[in-house]
Amino acid sequence: MVMSRMLPLECMGPIDQSKPPRFFFHMPRVVPNQKNRFESDDLFKKLSRESEVRYTGYHDRPIEERRARFQAGCRDGHAEIAFLGTGINLQLFFGPLSNGYTGTDPTHPPPDFESQPGKVHLISHFILNGVCVRWRGVVDLDRLDGTGCLEFDEPTAQLEEALLKEEIQQYNQRMQSFEERFHPGLIEQDRFGEQS
Repeated sequence: MVMSRMLPLECMGPIDQSKPPRFFFHMPRVVPNQKNRFESDDLFKKLSRESEVRYTGYHDRPIEERRARFQAGCRDGHAEIAFLGTGINLQLFFGPLSNGYTGTDPTHPPPDFESQPGKVHLISHFILNGVCVRWRGVVDLDRLDGTGCLEFDEPTAQLEEALLKEEIQQYNQRMQSFEERFHPGLIEQDRFGEQS
């Protein structure tokens, strides 16, 4: 019979945290060629059609309280909305500071309670499955339902694409620097192999 022994946590040596790791790997916010992904992905095809939506917050509360909380949430810059046909729930954020986008850009307006009496017009910008999108919809303030859809957010997609390219370029430069510093013989072999 073979027995293995494990050391208790107290016996393990301390982790040296004085040296940060050489590379930080993190998931990019967007995918390459976002527009193609938006136009070809089945999920985006479904959500880009005008569909029935409903406010999903505070289901256990009376309807009057739900109405008040929905309006207060919209004025504070957020709402929970579900697409009824697909069952997809979204936490939407509104206004110029939503999702880290700053400034007073008119394409990021606050909720509009004035255009149609008894309804609120909402626009929310965010990244879904690596694609920059804009949710646009109208919700009835009494029934707490309405219509909405996703649209491709071209200006934000271009900004995010530029950030992605810059991030990839920096990563490639760090990898090249690492290879040159720690594997100079490997690079010479590659160069020699290319010449022959």
